[in-house]
Amino acid sequence: MQEMILVGGGGAEYGDKQELALEYANRHGLIAGATGTGKTVTLQILAEGFSNAGVPVFLSDVKGDLAGLARSGSPDFKLHEAFQERAAKIRFDDYRYHACPVTFWDMFGEQGHPVRTTPADMGPLLLSRLLDLSEAQEGILNIAFRLADEEGLALLDLKDLQSLLLWIGQNRAELSLRYGNVSTASIGAIQRRLLVMENQGGALLFGEPALDLADLMRLDAEGRGMVNIMAADRLMQAPKLYATFLLWLMSELFETLPEVGDPDKPKLVFFFDEAHLLFDGAPKVLVDKVEQVARLIRSKGVGIYFITQHPADIPESILGQLGNRVQHALRAFTAKDRKKLAQAAQTYRDNPRFSTEAAIREVGVGEAVTSMLKDKGVPGMVERTLIRPPSTQLGPITPEQRRAVMQASSMARKYDTSLDRDSAHEILAARAIAAAKAAEQSEGVPETREYKAGRRYEGKRATTDRESFGSAMAGMVMKELTGTSGRRMVRGILGSLFKGR
Repeated sequence: MQEMILVGGGGAEYGDKQELALEYANRHGLIAGATGTGKTVTLQILAEGFSNAGVPVFLSDVKGDLAGLARSGSPDFKLHEAFQERAAKIRFDDYRYHACPVTFWDMFGEQGHPVRTTPADMGPLLLSRLLDLSEAQEGILNIAFRLADEEGLALLDLKDLQSLLLWIGQNRAELSLRYGNVSTASIGAIQRRLLVMENQGGALLFGEPALDLADLMRLDAEGRGMVNIMAADRLMQAPKLYATFLLWLMSELFETLPEVGDPDKPKLVFFFDEAHLLFDGAPKVLVDKVEQVARLIRSKGVGIYFITQHPADIPESILGQLGNRVQHALRAFTAKDRKKLAQAAQTYRDNPRFSTEAAIREVGVGEAVTSMLKDKGVPGMVERTLIRPPSTQLGPITPEQRRAVMQASSMARKYDTSLDRDSAHEILAARAIAAAKAAEQSEGVPETREYKAGRRYEGKRATTDRESFGSAMAGMVMKELTGTSGRRMVRGILGSLFKGR
């Protein structure tokens, strides 16, 4: 017997249940609709359904509303009676309140456990997208990654990449002969982009311990899937960082997980809110990569659900792969809006009982037009659906409640304390000091300089006015390298100050 997730009631005055079959849940999905039409609640009830079925979930919480998944609904809630009436109307007989097992994550480490990756894991393509680099600048970044591999320079955090770029600039003449033109202008442009990202808090994304994907795929003691909630309200202030992080996570799942074919239920379901940010201004090579991941990752047992205002926000090559769809209301006040509405209606299998286009325009808050994959993966007929009420708390939780969940999580011991192993930054710094000492000894220059905290203290000089190349290079490298270390104050996009970690 197929295992199903109840989405709501549809047809025969909402008595006919609209359900999502778990065996087809890895064939991806779409939740679309105008602002305020109920997309967040739909996401919430799907996350509940997957968790109850033993399927872990990862989702981004853009507004803070989804944190309520960690708390049970309550009869004291103002919509309790409305929820009970809706459950009765759609014949949801076993409707009850309950909480889901939740782990909170946050790139900034404030509203959840820190989420980190390394520049080496993210790779030059996604970093180039994140930094909005030109083709020439992306070429320099590819050279940097090649050199890191060849020289055994681990790129574990942002200062490792900054240090390596500085070293490339110092050795650009030799490297240009080997790899093609390495211009100081391109290196400078990349460094400036890295500085902007650092000022936006993006440096906190890079470091160790890096996220272990297995920690997103846990079950609780009762066999329920863990609901991993990524705090994204502050992250959304840097939309390109947000989109690149989620794309990296999708890519890591694709590259890491084994093939499982067509499982009875997904191994993980990934919800991508504000999905239009992934494609706005994205180069074709990146869109092609997303299409490839979406097409092939289902065989790894992962379902991807895009949440956006309009289906047209998703490229057609990817939209065609989204088999399970929940379409909330779209407004059509202009000719352009009406054209987009008609295009959205054409992507559904017609129902002879009503006009799909009219239904999309007319459904109210908490209603939707839905189409789920049926037997053999065939799209079901479109149906007007009254979305089932949530069992978890609707809306945000208090900071105290969030902290209690975080403190009780086993992830706190693993991720809350950062590591700083010797990597490219430290290796290059040591090489520069060794080169300076060797150059001074070979030229008979007394070893009278110290490099401490990025400052150079000079003692007695040799009679020559020319500093050795090694000494000059060491001075520049150490000054630049140490300037990016230690605790500092960084300024966010909106100008507020926060402490770097």
